[in-house]
Amino acid sequence: MANVSMTVNGRSVSGQCEDRMLLVQFIRENLGLTGTHVGCDTSQCGACVVHVDGKAVKSCTMLAAQADGSDVTTIEGLASGGELHPVQAAFREHHGLQCGFCTPGMIMSAVDMISRHGGQLDEKTVRAELEGNICRCTGYHNIVKAVLDAASKMGDGAKVAAE
Repeated sequence: MANVSMTVNGRSVSGQCEDRMLLVQFIRENLGLTGTHVGCDTSQCGACVVHVDGKAVKSCTMLAAQADGSDVTTIEGLASGGELHPVQAAFREHHGLQCGFCTPGMIMSAVDMISRHGGQLDEKTVRAELEGNICRCTGYHNIVKAVLDAASKMGDGAKVAAE
């Protein structure tokens, strides 16, 4: 058994888990935060993307014990003060979700992408960087529109906010 302590969505949490427990399992099973989805268990689909210390990570590829001492943000931690994060709002506005299964991972990947590129994104870059996220409903066109819109609204201020 491993003792783990981390900050998840701004809240300190700690607990015990099996040494081999994945971060996605810890988040869902131990913390009850079910917005992070388990899609493939092989890091192929991107449904499990969370931010660990400010960087997008497929949480099915990381042990919970590896996140000990880290700052973790899940989809539940993006909204602030009852307001959707700009990327969440853009996905809603541009119908960037269909069944919704891939949406949390897509949004977390998009937030990371925008924090790295700021408002300097184009369609080709967005499509290339979202390659690791699979939408089974094939809603990529609206997802790309949503990411580009959010990036343009957030601008280069996104880089500053992420640092």
